[in-house]
Amino acid sequence: MSGRILENIIVRLLKKRPFYGHLLAGFRKRPAATGYPVGITLCDAVPTISFDGNSLAAYHSEEQEALLEHCALHLLHLHPSRRKERNRHDWDIACDLAVNPLLKEMPPSAPRPEYFRFPDGLAAEEYYRKLVDPFDSGNLEGSGSGTAEKEDAGASGDGSSENGTVPLDDHTIWEEADSTPLRLAEEMVRGMVRDAWQKCDGEVPGELRPLVESLLAPPVIPWRIILSQFIATAGRIGHKSTWQRENRRFTHTTPGSRKRQRLNLLIGVDVSDSTNAPELREAFAREIVRIARGRDSSLAVLYANSRIQRIESFRGSSFQAESHHGGGFTDLRPLFEYARTMHPRPAAIIYLTDGIGPAPAEMEFPTLWVLTAEGEKPVPWGVELRLDI
Repeated sequence: MSGRILENIIVRLLKKRPFYGHLLAGFRKRPAATGYPVGITLCDAVPTISFDGNSLAAYHSEEQEALLEHCALHLLHLHPSRRKERNRHDWDIACDLAVNPLLKEMPPSAPRPEYFRFPDGLAAEEYYRKLVDPFDSGNLEGSGSGTAEKEDAGASGDGSSENGTVPLDDHTIWEEADSTPLRLAEEMVRGMVRDAWQKCDGEVPGELRPLVESLLAPPVIPWRIILSQFIATAGRIGHKSTWQRENRRFTHTTPGSRKRQRLNLLIGVDVSDSTNAPELREAFAREIVRIARGRDSSLAVLYANSRIQRIESFRGSSFQAESHHGGGFTDLRPLFEYARTMHPRPAAIIYLTDGIGPAPAEMEFPTLWVLTAEGEKPVPWGVELRLDI
């Protein structure tokens, strides 16, 4: 039953504030008994909502909706990805001060600028500069300086908060966003905003319109950078903390051997009529080869239209684009069905396509949709890249 509470809140938002509802519907949902009602992060480049059903149920319906909108605003502003080396306590409070004034139904205990005698309307970085102690050496693990108490307006203190004005959502999971490069996170958010904007027919809350319009503008990030960062992130996903092992013959006295981790990628190439452009496929293949060069990588390349036409395997930089042409229409599902049968399973999937065709409703593999100029992202999940050559 506790899992249904999040679904019910999103359904209410779809009716009352459809942009927020469609945006949140595209997130991965993760139950967690943390004591925090909700939290949002990027987990291996996948936007994820963490929620504690029992804690969330303690708030009335309007507050529940505001808490989810609050989390969506954190992601839209890329707050988890922009923390960098800042003091975590002060950055967490600063981000809440930047978004909470936009939400009328947030619980009264949530941090607000007036509690600190700060003006409304500042960015998180501006609030952070006001909060941080100029003599603080920047201890990232401590509780930070200043308090969130209304009486002392954020005077220097031990970071305690007797009145409860601390983040109500879980910011500890923001650490998971560190593995996703900022530019890749920005492109992922752009894709989600475009999808939500289209589904709600451009009906965007007034306080969000400037931000949404900026995210809908054509990106200035070269596609090669996004592709490179996605593959780099996929490599980190495949990392195992058990690589360093004890030597079996000399336990506790001799370091163990470190085994290399091969990066397994599944590359999909749409060979239907809509993507029959040799120069496009060649540019895509050249960039994949450039990035894979120097890695211990294994590439499985599937050529598909409505079904899989051909499968090839490559190591490292031996991948070459084929001029295979299948014609017909596109069905994106067979490639993902094949991915589930692979051993070892791919760290990520990269699909060159126009996106016009049926696709799975959800997917556990990190996916990069490399779309043609006129292509369409087929589903809310995955990162969108527009291949412009």
